[in-house]
Amino acid sequence: MKLKIMTLYVDDQEKALQFYTEKLGFQKKNDFGNGSYRWLTVSSPEDPNGPELHLELNGSPVASAYQQGLRAQGTPAAMFFVSDIEGEYDRLSKSGVRFTMPVTKTTGSRIAQLDDTCGNLIQLTQLEWG
Repeated sequence: MKLKIMTLYVDDQEKALQFYTEKLGFQKKNDFGNGSYRWLTVSSPEDPNGPELHLELNGSPVASAYQQGLRAQGTPAAMFFVSDIEGEYDRLSKSGVRFTMPVTKTTGSRIAQLDDTCGNLIQLTQLEWG
């Protein structure tokens, strides 16, 4: 068994595509639709055939409530691992990404949290072991 797709609810798929590709550096993997439905995924250029992030419109009341609830309690909707968190923090800050938490030392890692402009908080994590 392996992880292939993780869904992240967004309030605007086009804005999410721009943010995740132009700001964070992911690459568009799939983008097709049927009527008003759009299947949109991105992947890491470091592992283009690896797991995909499905940018799903939060169009249902359940998806919207879930997304808003996570954000309201400050819980990240996704966690991305990086090898140089200070470098990523500087690069992303200079490109206009708004961080809601600066680089912070925690037990076994350093983390930072950013706003993806589409309704989510995203955590960047650099492990300090392994």
